[in-house]
Amino acid sequence: MSALFLLGLLMVLMLVGVPVAVSLGLSSVLTMLMFGNQSLTSIAQKFFHTMQVYPLLAVPFFILAGTFLTTGGVARRMIDFANAIVGHFRGGLAMAALLASAFFAAVSGSAPPTVVAVGSVMMVGMVRSGYSKTFSAGLICNAGTLGILIPPSIVMVVYGAITETSIGKLFMAGVVPGILLTGMMIATIGVIAGKRDFPRQPKADFATVWKTFREAIWGLLLIVIIMGGIYAGIFTPTEAAAVSAVYAFVIAVYVYRDMGLTEVPRVLMEASRTTVMLMFVIANAFMFAFVLTTLQIPHAATEFITGLGLPVWAFLLVLNFLLLAAGNFMEPTSVVLILTPIVFPIAMQMGIDPIHLGVLMVVNMQIGLVTPPVGLNLFVTAGVAHMTLEDTIKAALPWLLVLLVALMMITYIPWISLVLPNALGL
Repeated sequence: MSALFLLGLLMVLMLVGVPVAVSLGLSSVLTMLMFGNQSLTSIAQKFFHTMQVYPLLAVPFFILAGTFLTTGGVARRMIDFANAIVGHFRGGLAMAALLASAFFAAVSGSAPPTVVAVGSVMMVGMVRSGYSKTFSAGLICNAGTLGILIPPSIVMVVYGAITETSIGKLFMAGVVPGILLTGMMIATIGVIAGKRDFPRQPKADFATVWKTFREAIWGLLLIVIIMGGIYAGIFTPTEAAAVSAVYAFVIAVYVYRDMGLTEVPRVLMEASRTTVMLMFVIANAFMFAFVLTTLQIPHAATEFITGLGLPVWAFLLVLNFLLLAAGNFMEPTSVVLILTPIVFPIAMQMGIDPIHLGVLMVVNMQIGLVTPPVGLNLFVTAGVAHMTLEDTIKAALPWLLVLLVALMMITYIPWISLVLPNALGL
């Protein structure tokens, strides 16, 4: 009864337009008052305890680093480098946009900034070069989803904090799936380019490739610093986030000089707004998870699911449907925060690797970013492309097939997610 009341009240509140964070907190408090034996004081203590969860310190630092990089000209230099590498292939400009999105995803950790940073530059160039606006918008919208899969990923940080799973392992686990999905989308572009006779660009000589690489190297080095530092044991993922924020500030202000010191307060304010909003959601979600655990709802759900005798493959299929449905109505972080406390114990009972489960959830959330009615990338792309939301949805939907195929591969071939962490002995 308590589970039905909690989840039912949560759904009702969100359906009537109450913000997700407030819905989580209000449903938790009311459920605990009606069915629990905990005091309001203990609930309040749990709320504030969330702010002391050490791995979550990575969230504001990665947000700050991404804000510095988005404000500066890092994305433009990455675009130039990607264009020099693949621009001479048929459909090469589209491939360059995708490759630049992958590069920027690896330094920003978020999807919407990737769409803004790459899309604002590449979409105009693609349309001028003969690509349709619909194709360009659909590509940029879906390419931007790589921002939550390729490390560093803020969604992975949140999942790791909730489940007490190694964030370093999660970061490494996202590399191969990120490369796989990037390769699949590039192959799709190649097929479409051949059928539609997309234009080529002149092949860049070695001097041009080297020049664009040297200009982009300071941004690309951030990937090496984060992943190499974690793997070498120089710093933890949380410390890596702080390093990335300082590094992003240095290259934006002193190396590239795309912004002056007078602009830094504005960047700090923008990053602070995003951080406060996200941390308020996280704090309420932790309180929601506390109520779930106190009322033994995950335990009851685990017993019910295991009692059905579902094989692992069937459970994973049901889980994908559940995550995809939730992703249609909530942004990725909220879905992970709400559902992880429920599905994680069941997955562990069935012997599913927690790292594999984390990557699986992130890929589902990628799809949620480009599906209506709440897909964030759809709204961002519509703004960047100056298109209506309806036209943006039509442009993005054909690419869903690629994402769904990748999801099935990652779901049923755990090796894709686990090969790199296992090979590195993490």
